[in-house]
Amino acid sequence: MKTGAYLCGVVALGLLLAQPALAAEKVKLGVQGAHSGDLASYGVPSLNAVKIVVDDINARGGILGEAVEVIAQDDQCKPEMGTSAATKLISDKVAAVVGPICSGATTASLPLFGNAETITVSPTATTPQLTEDGKYPLFFRTVAKDNSQAKLASDFILNKLKAKKIAYLHDNGDYGKGFADYTRDFMEKGGAETVLFEAINPDATDFSAVVRKLRSEKPDIIVFGGYQPAASKLVQQMRRNRVKTPFMGPDGVKDETFLKMTGKDAEGVYATYPRDTSGLEEYKKAREAHLKAYGQEPGFGYYNAYAATQALLDAIAKTGSTETAKISEALRQNEVNTPLGKIRFNDKGDAVGMGLSIYQVKDGKFVELEDMTIN
Repeated sequence: MKTGAYLCGVVALGLLLAQPALAAEKVKLGVQGAHSGDLASYGVPSLNAVKIVVDDINARGGILGEAVEVIAQDDQCKPEMGTSAATKLISDKVAAVVGPICSGATTASLPLFGNAETITVSPTATTPQLTEDGKYPLFFRTVAKDNSQAKLASDFILNKLKAKKIAYLHDNGDYGKGFADYTRDFMEKGGAETVLFEAINPDATDFSAVVRKLRSEKPDIIVFGGYQPAASKLVQQMRRNRVKTPFMGPDGVKDETFLKMTGKDAEGVYATYPRDTSGLEEYKKAREAHLKAYGQEPGFGYYNAYAATQALLDAIAKTGSTETAKISEALRQNEVNTPLGKIRFNDKGDAVGMGLSIYQVKDGKFVELEDMTIN
């Protein structure tokens, strides 16, 4: 690939570096997510992605004649910390934000970003209402919504696994309960029976009570809504109590930390996640950059955040401006080549052109089984 064509998302910046009228305005790019705490395995990869894309652009001369500055704020995926992080980024006058990454913190932060007319592109916040309600026209995302994941999961469960009796467990959060609710709706419309629908405390260490209920109800499959820390504890206790029921989770389960925490008990677990695009040149470039910078494979959401950063900086570079209206218009009009494939954003802010797949743990690794294209 020619160097000048790199902008697969990061754009042929040289064309814009010579614009003197705009050169004085430094581009500040905010990053909000869980950079510490229990869910840091979700947030740190996104922060790494932003740094890698920005470092590459700065090595090429920056944007608008200036180096791009990354300003990070940690919200630990907690709504109350999300509002604080958003306030600080707004105060720092960032041009745009990659994040937040969790649906709860995103829901709490968006009214503040909206009032400040600050564009946000989340790599991993999946609650459908964030785009579908139309309340946040400056919010975009490079991830499939809960209802898209639920549709794929339910089709797979009904048509491939032929399951009829379903147990749903969720963490009672925007993300987890949302996935469970949408999946149950699709499943019941498809003729499946709900034998259990129950919230769990994700911070609990003892799930014996719910495991007993699972043994009693004998579901054909367990659909879980939530993140990997709770999923790993739940699966371990199920398997050690001889509950071998298949287990399906959303993208928050498909994480290397889940495999490490759950060990051999993870075998057979299903999860939804973006389609495998590892054959694409942009994916290979992004992966190699992470290996070089951090000495290990990228974690959850890395490629989504990489794509989000590419899209934002591409929009700023092509418009030669940090004006919100111009960036927003460019995000919707311009197609960008990313590790996820060629994407653009629709009128609601959802990425178009991405794929979504079902994965299963086999021999200690998540293996892609089936996919769908998100229109």
